[in-house]
Amino acid sequence: MNQTTLSLAQRLTEYEKLMRLDKPIGILLLAWPTLWGLWLSSIGKPDWLVLWVFVIGVVLMRSAGCVVNDYADRHFDPHVERTKNRPLAAGRVTEKEALMLAGVLALLAFVLILPLKNILLIQLSVAAAFLAASYPYTKRFLAIPQAYLGIAFGFGIPMAYAAHLDAVPSIAWVLMAANVFWAIAYDTEYAMVDRADDLKIGIKTSAITFGRYDIAAIMLCYAITLALLGYVGWRLHLGQPFFIGLAAAAGVAVYHYWLIKDRDPARCFKAFLHNNWFGAAVFAGMVVSLLPQAR
Repeated sequence: MNQTTLSLAQRLTEYEKLMRLDKPIGILLLAWPTLWGLWLSSIGKPDWLVLWVFVIGVVLMRSAGCVVNDYADRHFDPHVERTKNRPLAAGRVTEKEALMLAGVLALLAFVLILPLKNILLIQLSVAAAFLAASYPYTKRFLAIPQAYLGIAFGFGIPMAYAAHLDAVPSIAWVLMAANVFWAIAYDTEYAMVDRADDLKIGIKTSAITFGRYDIAAIMLCYAITLALLGYVGWRLHLGQPFFIGLAAAAGVAVYHYWLIKDRDPARCFKAFLHNNWFGAAVFAGMVVSLLPQAR
């Protein structure tokens, strides 16, 4: 392999790291609420074109969001142990490259939905792009920026309803509210990992805002998430499998309490990663509950 080819390969690897494609947990945490919305809005029978557009869109927008996040935090990340070696913070990718990459990814995600020919969906996609691009900057002034993250990560829900129904009923916003509280729970676990560094550099996070009540706040957010999801299930007459899925998700939350109770950073990060199973349990319950109607 000549030097030019090697250089190109290395650069592509840095772009991959900048987009966090080597760490798919963010994609999964964005995908689960989107899938909730797709299955509920279609009564278990999602349009396959819509499904693939949303799945690819999740990957593109999450990747773009990571690039924007690192651009926004480029002066903070070098001072945080966990982030100091990220491509932009370490100078392996330039600011111009990062902005161009984020723009290309966002443009691809936007172009992806155009074949669906849905004006409401296009309008909501613009709002979703704004939320994704602005979230990183909320850490400068919002006491709990994780709530804003929950809105950004949950915006696939109203978009899913718009794609299938050309409308966004009230139950979609309840489902998104559940995602907001879930995001506060899991991202507070994540923020507990960096709390010492964040205090030094002046970043605002829920872990800092909640202080010594951080664990209680996380468990309360899990409880509210489950209560709101239970209300959705009751309103939509979902069957027993859905509530079994919620019980499994509750078990995941209890396990997280055991992980984070001593505030050990490594165990808090493990709890954050484990939220994939919380989202999966809820989705599995939805799918099984809707099977009879999907036939």
